Amino acid sequence: MAKDLKYTRNIGIMAHIDAGKTTTSERILFYTGITHKLGEVHDGAATMDWMEQEQERGITITSAAVSTQWKYNNEEYKINLIDTPGHVDFTVEVERSLRILDGAVALFCAVGGVEPQSETVWRQANKYHVPRIGFVNKMDRSGANFYDVVRQVREVLGANPVPITIPIGAEETFRGVVDLIENKAIIWYDDDVMGARYELQDIPADMVEEVEEWRGKLIEAVAEYDDELMEKFFEDPASIEMEQLINVIRQATIEMKIVPMMCGSAFKNKGIQRLLDSVIRFLPAPNDIPEVKGTNPDTGEEVSRPNNEDAPFTALAFKIATDPFVGRLAFIRVYSGKLDAGSYVYNSRSDKKERISRLYQMKSNKQMPIESISAGDICAGVGFKDIRTGDTLCDEKNPIALESMEFPDPVIGISVEPKSQKDIDKLSNGLAKLAEEDPTFKVHTDEESGQTVISGMGELHLEIIIDRLRREFKVECNQGRPQVNYKEAISGNVEHREVFKKQTGGRGKFADIVVRVCPIDEGKTGLQFVDLVKGGNIPKEYVPSVEKGFKNAMQNGVLAGFAVENLKVELLDGSFHPVDSDSLSFEICARQAFKAASAKARPVLLEPIMRVEVVTPEEYMGDIIGDFNKRRGQVEGMESKAGARVVKARVPLAEMFGYVTALRTISSGRATSSMEFSHYEEVSKSIAIEVVKEAKGKVELL
Repeated sequence: MAKDLKYTRNIGIMAHIDAGKTTTSERILFYTGITHKLGEVHDGAATMDWMEQEQERGITITSAAVSTQWKYNNEEYKINLIDTPGHVDFTVEVERSLRILDGAVALFCAVGGVEPQSETVWRQANKYHVPRIGFVNKMDRSGANFYDVVRQVREVLGANPVPITIPIGAEETFRGVVDLIENKAIIWYDDDVMGARYELQDIPADMVEEVEEWRGKLIEAVAEYDDELMEKFFEDPASIEMEQLINVIRQATIEMKIVPMMCGSAFKNKGIQRLLDSVIRFLPAPNDIPEVKGTNPDTGEEVSRPNNEDAPFTALAFKIATDPFVGRLAFIRVYSGKLDAGSYVYNSRSDKKERISRLYQMKSNKQMPIESISAGDICAGVGFKDIRTGDTLCDEKNPIALESMEFPDPVIGISVEPKSQKDIDKLSNGLAKLAEEDPTFKVHTDEESGQTVISGMGELHLEIIIDRLRREFKVECNQGRPQVNYKEAISGNVEHREVFKKQTGGRGKFADIVVRVCPIDEGKTGLQFVDLVKGGNIPKEYVPSVEKGFKNAMQNGVLAGFAVENLKVELLDGSFHPVDSDSLSFEICARQAFKAASAKARPVLLEPIMRVEVVTPEEYMGDIIGDFNKRRGQVEGMESKAGARVVKARVPLAEMFGYVTALRTISSGRATSSMEFSHYEEVSKSIAIEVVKEAKGKVELL
């Protein structure tokens, strides 16, 4: 019997670091009966933060997946919950989780409001069209202001926040909320530490007018999406039924027209049951979202799959994790069809069939074996030999390739070597497994020095990787100082002829190409290759080899060996030899042409620029701005927020190593900062010369 998808919710919790995501997740697990005691982040006992590194630092690093149940209106619903990290170094974890979620809870701190990482995850949720509800947490903290956070969501995030609950009291007097849909006050018992007991009461007399005003705003905001509700609102607001209001709010939320806003205090156990009710009420079930679209890998045509288990099997592997007991776990979201444990699936990227030996429903880092999984569900599978994040798994007779995920390039690298010679194999094995799990973590060997260089999204990211090598793979490492991942580009326009000739006994090698090399067109990325050869001077079968030669050569720029990310190459003319020419000749010729042409096309060095935000008391503003100037930073703006000043700047990554320590010194430990990658920018000549010298590159080209 096919299960009814309306009883499933695939949701994630997304927010800035320290907004209380994991604490909220822990409360959800407690109230839904998965755990029987409350795990606290600050005690290092949170269920969702099961890695040792997470428990020590009190932050979330990997997205944990948990399946749980919640009763709403006496019906049982299944919730697949993913707790995502807030730290910007692990933004890829958020990205790949949002890609497969149907809905999300956006968490905001009642004091901090909309913070830098809130903006980043909001943009990611917009990109994947994920409907969300807002939960303003930490209402019991000094400086908490629900209405100010709602204003920030409107102004900073450009959303349409609509409160469906408003707080009764704030800071230490916060004791409950008014539910604007039911028009009732919900008061939690302070003597009940677990927060499971609350009662519905009449609205406090001193809040009646305020509640009327906000309920009017709620109905007005959603009445726009339903004519019948609009009529009732103008004729007799009292005639609006609760069920009708819930249905219209649900529709407007799923269409991403509004963001229902709630408030509470996860740590004090206030508001979580209501949040769970709202997840069921307003966030979409798998069958509420549009059919998943992809392309047929054989024909390139667009195909779609309905969200039911009768359609051909289609799933996306959104995360790979290494488990010490069961080996490599692939987390998969099933969009259509059904999969039994022990059966085969087809991977449309690798063009191979794989047998999934076991399927597990996840309870954080514990696995519950299941016999089968069907449309709309999330699970983990074991038995894959070749699988990567973003792979599409499908039915071999009905192949489909879903849009795979794009991940940012790493911006920082360090060289590592094992402390003892016998650990060399252990190190490469550990790094290979970690690189499989994390698409933003890269490993390569420096050709000149022979060193192993690992690259990631920030200092914390690499620190965690080294820590995991030590604990999980038992490898102690020596590490070099951090290096910035520079890139190269060309700023000029050059036409160049390259002839490759090699005569050996028998057949020789011959290729001749004329190319124009110039900066890429706006809006394009990677290698923009244009074939302009007329009259068959170069046979068509050799043109892809020229493109391949340029693509491979772009890995090592002419200045200092850094990769060239974007380049436009026009193949203008050339010639071939009927006997000596072959694909390899043209590929080698293209590589040589890249080196010679790039050297003449005014090569430049690009460096990663970071978006930095510092929250500081007023008196340290001058020193912080002065410090940014010393670091070649550009201050972009200053604003006031919750009694502090916020300084926003763009600063080169090369100048930001050890910044957290420096900021502590400047502000006597009272300022905090957050930093994320912004873009690549050309380096000034003097700095470029220093970097190129250090890399033993060609300073004369500058």
